[in-house]
Order: sequence, then C-alpha cells, then structure tokens
Amino acid sequence: MANTLLPIEERNLTPDEVEALDKRRRRGQLFLVICFQCIIISALLSLWSGQDLTYSPGWAHPVAYWNATTLLGALVFGIAGLRLRSGSTEFISY
Repeated sequence: MANTLLPIEERNLTPDEVEALDKRRRRGQLFLVICFQCIIISALLSLWSGQDLTYSPGWAHPVAYWNATTLLGALVFGIAGLRLRSGSTEFISY
C-alpha cells in the first residue's frame, strides 16, 4: 500500500531519485538554519545600527551596512530554504 503522507509524484521514485530528493531537502534545511542565524546576528546588530546612523559622518555607516547585509542574507536564504525543502513532511534534525 502506498504511503498516503507522500505527494503523488513522490510515491514511485527510484532509489537514485529518492537520494537526490533527500539531498535537496537537506540543503533546504541548511539554508533555513543559515537564515535563522542571520536573523539572530541582524537582531544583535540592530542594537548598534541606530548609534552608527546617528554618530557616523557622511556615508560611513559600517554597522548599518552589515545589518542590511545580514537582513538581505536572511531573506535570500529563507526563500531558498523554503523552496528547496518544499514537500517535506518530517522534521530533520542533525
């Protein structure tokens, strides 16, 4: 009997296709972990971004730029992680 928790297109995969699917989902989980790490770092950097924007002269705002970079990284890795991990019905823990 087929496993009804699996999507229809994944029920008749060859072992090589299952391995490629698992590899894709593990990479998606890795990207989600990187996303959450970027969110944590960005939250910490936001503590200093206001001071950097207030007191740094001209366009020299390195902490604000790092904060924007980590937010952008979180967004990119989050979208990529969700896309790669789509269809997974289990929680992957390493």
